[in-house]
Amino acid sequence: MPSASHKEAADHHEKAAKSHRTAAEHHDKGDKAAASKHSEEAHGHSTKAHESSSKAHGKSKS
Repeated sequence: MPSASHKEAADHHEKAAKSHRTAAEHHDKGDKAAASKHSEEAHGHSTKAHESSSKAHGKSKS
């Protein structure tokens, strides 16, 4: 179902954005360990978002 694929992609994009914002907040506070942790989480969500977006796009074309 294409709409489920798009929702999954959107969820991963939102999680990535939240993790990026949290990483930035920790970086601004000088907490590099927490910033790095959240940056790594953001990267994982971004990767999943890209994969989900590609999958959703493929389903939309068919």
